[in-house]
Amino acid sequence: MSLLAAYIPETVVDFAYLGAAILFIYALKAMASPRTARVGNAIGAVGMLVAIVATLLVLEIIDWKWIVVGLIAGTAIGAVVAYTVKMTAMPQMVALLNGFGGLASGLVALVEVYGGGTTTESSAEFLVIAGISTLIGWLTFTGSLVAFAKLQEVVIGGRPIVFPFQKLVNFAMLALAAALIALLAYLPDFPHVIIPLILVAAVIGVLFVIPIGGADMPVVISLLNSYSGLAAAATGFLLKNNGLIISGALVGASGIILTRLMCQAMNRSLLNVLFAAVGQVRAGEQKERPPVKRYSAEDAAIVMEGSQLVVIVPGYGMAVAQAQHVVKELADLLTARGIEVKYAIHPVAGRMPGHMNVLLAEANVPYDQLYTMEQINPEMERAGVALVIGANDVINPAARTDKGSPIYGMPIIDADKARTLMIIKRSLSPGFAGVDNDLFYADKTMMLFGDAKAMVSDIVAALKAG
Repeated sequence: MSLLAAYIPETVVDFAYLGAAILFIYALKAMASPRTARVGNAIGAVGMLVAIVATLLVLEIIDWKWIVVGLIAGTAIGAVVAYTVKMTAMPQMVALLNGFGGLASGLVALVEVYGGGTTTESSAEFLVIAGISTLIGWLTFTGSLVAFAKLQEVVIGGRPIVFPFQKLVNFAMLALAAALIALLAYLPDFPHVIIPLILVAAVIGVLFVIPIGGADMPVVISLLNSYSGLAAAATGFLLKNNGLIISGALVGASGIILTRLMCQAMNRSLLNVLFAAVGQVRAGEQKERPPVKRYSAEDAAIVMEGSQLVVIVPGYGMAVAQAQHVVKELADLLTARGIEVKYAIHPVAGRMPGHMNVLLAEANVPYDQLYTMEQINPEMERAGVALVIGANDVINPAARTDKGSPIYGMPIIDADKARTLMIIKRSLSPGFAGVDNDLFYADKTMMLFGDAKAMVSDIVAALKAG
């Protein structure tokens, strides 16, 4: 037992956890806006420090040296990650962090079931909670690894992976997991049941994510984040730790809320996101198209100079090219010439919620230039230019007109209502949803083919030369 444990009343610890919970709530509120997100992140870190210190002071510590080793190793790894991972790779990083949270919960449950931790109960209630923590934790871990692989496009690509009777297999695996949890509670003297439960949960995690395409990755990331919180909350009940229950419940609830908001932004149900396999490339759906009109950076610069309002619509292509800084340079150059510049941010642009906001904040784009889809759409008709940088699905008018399209009904940015539409893309390939875009062939569209960073740099050079 900790030396201080005898002198610290339990109520003091509970108040410390309550204080940490209040800090977490304020952090979540602050992180809802790009203006206050950094402050919110710091507040959340302080809250977690309070919770950790309270836990270490009052609970039995089996071996302090391993606690210290873990703190040093974790701090070192976190510092290296913070300074080396590029902002364009942040979705992958978030996916991995979600997975590590699930793994931690799963490992704690394993230790507790085998009686190696602070709890030695073998009641049915205890074992059911351990089973739930194991199921959610391990499926979160493997699901997050698959999400990472899809985002990074290593081993497996970003397209959905489907096979016959997939939904039936998924249901059967979930039923098997439930049966193993029941068996674990029914046979408290045979804890080894948790091993096949871990394997089944790991398979469920893989099966859960492989049929989901890149267009739906923002939803998957927020949902896995929620799962990691639910796993932590279950582990908190397992350990009888109020701080872990509170923090896990907050993460789980906020993740579910964010998932719902992402689904609303696409006008789709969560079941449709999880099981519709949007993003498959379907043979025979390509139709004959007129030749596209290719333009140069010099052409784009001339048109921009004659505009009063330029709306920039960033997408994942901007992230891949790391073009956010040169885009900011373009915006500053236009603003200096008396041209109004606004950024149109679609809630599911990129590969995670808020991806475009994070990239533009890194380039020090003023927050008052960032507009949500609802704010910018009423102004698109007066825009002289809508400059789309590596985006596709979020401006595709098929979402309004084609009832057979997988993105039909999704709210989009009305870029087609601008006087001139400029689209920077490497090729005419469809977006993450696997849907071609009629705007590529429209009369008002100027297609600027090439790397986003290089093309925007050429436009900046042309404006300076003119």
